Amino acid sequence: MSKYKCIIFDCDGVLVDSESIAIGTLVEMANTLGAEIKFERAFLELKGKSMTFCMQYIAERIGKALPENFELEYRSKTFKAFKAQLKPIKGVKTLLKTLNIPFCVASSGPENKIRLNLETTGLLPFFEKHIFSCYTIGKWKPEPDVFLWAAKAMGFQPEECLVIEDSLPGIKAAKAGGFDVFGYTEHDYNNNLSALATKTFSKMDELLKLI
Repeated sequence: MSKYKCIIFDCDGVLVDSESIAIGTLVEMANTLGAEIKFERAFLELKGKSMTFCMQYIAERIGKALPENFELEYRSKTFKAFKAQLKPIKGVKTLLKTLNIPFCVASSGPENKIRLNLETTGLLPFFEKHIFSCYTIGKWKPEPDVFLWAAKAMGFQPEECLVIEDSLPGIKAAKAGGFDVFGYTEHDYNNNLSALATKTFSKMDELLKLI
């Protein structure tokens, strides 16, 4: 029997395969402004980071403030791309159907984006009443607040919960909150997660065996 009573999933890169779409859109918009950023570098440096961090990153590279409508345009472009291209992480739907303990999603994205991504991939029914967004509380990873909020709302203490993350900011946030955290490493190309995560795994069908 699992020692965990609740699982808290990150969304992007853990439930839905959205990271490359989102960062690709950022790179395209940034390079239009003269940033000259390579996708591979941006993927490593921006994965799991807040929108504020990403915008500051781009502004530093172009040497000036971004246009006022940058984030609004980014959201519009990514929402269209998600609707057309987004897929669930392989094996995650089967995993969610199999889990016999409560679970929820806690993400750095706005709630409307989380809902769109989950709806597009057919995962929304699993999380309808258990969606926690950093935007709601104004605190972003690597601060632990969104995980602490999710655990409390689900009725559990941090030590009773397991967080599933695919980024260093997410891993650090979970650890700071007193949670065990498993790193999902399918796209962890530089093996960054293993040093901090409680455990790591690369396929969703491995998770049940680990808990």
